[in-house]
Amino acid sequence: MTACGTADTPSTPAPGASGALTPIKLQLQWFFQAQFAGYIAAVDQGFYKEQGLDVELLEGGVDIVPQTVLATGKADYAIAWVPKALASREQGAGITDVGQIFARSGTYQVAWKDSGITKAADLKGKKVGNWGFGNEFELFAGMTKAGLDPSKDVTLVQQQFDMQALLKKEIDAAQAMSYNEYAQLLEAKNPATGQLYTADDFAIIDWKTEGSSMLQDAVWANTEKLSDPNYQAQTVKFLTATIKGWAFCRDNAEKCRDLVVAKGSKLGKSHQLWQMNEVNKLVWPAAGAGIGVIDDAAWKQTVEISQTTKNQTGDTVLKAAPEGLAYTNDYINQAIEQAKAAGVDVAGSAFQPATVTLTEGGA
Repeated sequence: MTACGTADTPSTPAPGASGALTPIKLQLQWFFQAQFAGYIAAVDQGFYKEQGLDVELLEGGVDIVPQTVLATGKADYAIAWVPKALASREQGAGITDVGQIFARSGTYQVAWKDSGITKAADLKGKKVGNWGFGNEFELFAGMTKAGLDPSKDVTLVQQQFDMQALLKKEIDAAQAMSYNEYAQLLEAKNPATGQLYTADDFAIIDWKTEGSSMLQDAVWANTEKLSDPNYQAQTVKFLTATIKGWAFCRDNAEKCRDLVVAKGSKLGKSHQLWQMNEVNKLVWPAAGAGIGVIDDAAWKQTVEISQTTKNQTGDTVLKAAPEGLAYTNDYINQAIEQAKAAGVDVAGSAFQPATVTLTEGGA
């Protein structure tokens, strides 16, 4: 990358300085769904425009690496899981975590209740599904912590981004996000009863309980450009509007569900409401100063796991601790103060999740 301010990488214009909106591209990590509802709402509700920004949301997919899109200058910000982004950083991507929107991990390993699998140690000798693509780090860390060698003690199976392999009992345990694939199980019909499966049919290994959870969805900025005062100001404005978007979805879950469905999500309304509710649990309540502040202990746990946990080929996510400006709370703290001044509840301490009723297929 060229230095900020060269002919190839022009200096960031002061946001809204001329009265015109500053165009911004935000690269999402996956397809449009309620995982990104706060950003979708911030566009729809005009929160970004209030800050002088015209934000375009770039949809993700299997072949899109958000942090690479950011590092190569094709986006201004990106949403990515911390361990994946840190691995890219170690390979030379100039990116910095400026807002840790998801304070908690949403990754599960799910098994049938009658399997006897309730914790990582129980996976020994089992067929264990995982997606790969950097989504498997918590699973490997959990197994390692339980004394299992992922290369010898389990049979690893490349899992599709659905739950069919578990439903067909082709694998013993499947990777699932609390807000997505787990719901797919509860949207499936039990052929023995003709009714939908319930939570009582399954056992969940939650990596937060096992102590191997890692930080996930964060807002990443371009490290080089953070030396530009205009990009710094733009980042604060972007984060201020983003906070408003997530607070709006906390308080208006059904409205945000509708916004996501209208955005073209392939997943249905009840599924997206479930997802909105579960994603809110990962954001709210926000401890400390408020939403998006990077917790040092959670960061250190993520880095330690990334350095010490080996995958099936014996490699670790990171070879060394991150160098340079891997994260900063400077901009999110400024954004929190601006959001608070605008009357936004940045902590959500009174947040109570709803009970969502799923329908067959998530329709």
